[in-house]
Amino acid sequence: MRQRGRRTKGMEEAHPFAGMSRVNENAAGVDIGAEEIVACVSGEGNTQIVKAFGNYTVDLQNIGKWLHEHQIKTVAMESTGVYWIPLFEELERQEFECLWISSRSLRRVPGRKSDIQDAQWIQTLHSYGLLESSFRPAAELVALRTMLRHGG
Repeated sequence: MRQRGRRTKGMEEAHPFAGMSRVNENAAGVDIGAEEIVACVSGEGNTQIVKAFGNYTVDLQNIGKWLHEHQIKTVAMESTGVYWIPLFEELERQEFECLWISSRSLRRVPGRKSDIQDAQWIQTLHSYGLLESSFRPAAELVALRTMLRHGG
């Protein structure tokens, strides 16, 4: 057990979300990289379950299956470059509520070093309702904009 300094003697360390209740019990957090996608869901008690996936179409479909197995309804993912778009669209197709989170809002927290820790942090913030989604037009409007851009 860690010894406490004089100023903190007798004080308990508070959990950063002490006194708050979860608003999204069935929430997942996803960290998306160029080569790997890391997904995190709540486990028993205060644990989290983390799983890594590839980024091919079959992997994106498997992420959805895995999230359904864990009764996930809503997924928050960081908007890193363009890597998030295929997963976002696949999860929307599988009827998940998807939140597209600005990387700026997540970078304010020091100390996170790995994709696993990023996914866990996103899942934690999302489960407490502390993330706000960036604007993303409906899938039909995205398709129309793409056709218009390509002269279709």
